[in-house]
Amino acid sequence: MRSSQRALNPLEPSCCVQSRIGALRANDQRRDDDALVRNERTVIGFPLGLLYSNGVEWAVHKYLLHGLGKRRGSFWAFHWVRHHRQSRRHQMLDPDYQNLRHNWAGHSKEVGGIALILLVHTPLVTTFPWFTAAVWYSGLNYLHKHRKAHLDPAWAKRHMRSHYDHHMGRNQDANWCVTRPWFDWIMGTREFMNDEPSPRRKAAPEPALLAGPIAA
Repeated sequence: MRSSQRALNPLEPSCCVQSRIGALRANDQRRDDDALVRNERTVIGFPLGLLYSNGVEWAVHKYLLHGLGKRRGSFWAFHWVRHHRQSRRHQMLDPDYQNLRHNWAGHSKEVGGIALILLVHTPLVTTFPWFTAAVWYSGLNYLHKHRKAHLDPAWAKRHMRSHYDHHMGRNQDANWCVTRPWFDWIMGTREFMNDEPSPRRKAAPEPALLAGPIAA
């Protein structure tokens, strides 16, 4: 039974009764409003989390893995120097993903970076559970799809074309999103690779080896 319908003391003055009824109805309205807000968070939280995660994917790839990763001795140099070089040499295939021990330092940084992002967002689960669930889904989905793309280039070309173009196209400083190209469309960084480039066009260069020691 709703609180505004509960039995009231018949001996109470009418003014007190009316005041109590008004307070009970206000409490009921607040509970209804809170339930509506929770439902709205459920409906919009997951897609917002997916879009947000895609933006993080875009920014990390552009500014950390490439922006800082091209600097000599950078903590992130494994991505540009090793991962891009392997993928160019083997037509998108990265042999390091066939045996993780070949580049354990690089893989541990990739997994560790994703784990850190997920842990930072975990406290939001009590307030924004579906948003947090979308962030976790996106992080795990990234690890799965990125590895699969570099083990099965034909699959990547069909299902992750923007990431295939990122590695195999002329411009490796574009197509920053990995799992879905949403933020590349938003930021204007989606560039398409021609399957049959003109013979007069030079092949895209492999990532150059940096001089000096490279952070593993």
